[in-house]
Amino acid sequence: LRIGDEGEPAADAATHAERLTRMVEHCLPSSASLERDWVLWVELWLRAVRHPELRPTSERLYARMREWFAAAISAGVEAGEFADCDAEAVADRALALVDGFGIRALLGDSEVSLDRARREVGGVLAKELGIGEQLPFPQVRASQHDSRLDSFSNDGSVFVLA
Repeated sequence: LRIGDEGEPAADAATHAERLTRMVEHCLPSSASLERDWVLWVELWLRAVRHPELRPTSERLYARMREWFAAAISAGVEAGEFADCDAEAVADRALALVDGFGIRALLGDSEVSLDRARREVGGVLAKELGIGEQLPFPQVRASQHDSRLDSFSNDGSVFVLA
């Protein structure tokens, strides 16, 4: 797993809300490359359940993602853009929402499209952070490929299981 500040897909965001939006987008199966990354995550989950020696690896990867989200949320709080909150707890909820809605979107669940996953995750986070009803996702139809996401998955900050 590589999560880096260098080349982070959200590093050039104009606002903390935009940064968080890009991070959520980067963690959903929103491009072919990210779908492949999701398949690796699912394989890790299954293997960690069956092989306890892999559980520390899974825990370390989640800890890094949690730190990444918590740092972005803390920065938004410190800048006065987000409401005061427990950034680590919000990061945990964000990851739980991304995992839950992301797996359903990945599986092609007819009730949970990628757009719905964005809306659900973005709505909860926006309300919890006191920034309105929704994170500022661009309008993208589920069947439309967003070429802006390609750079998110090719810049060295992709979550890669080795």
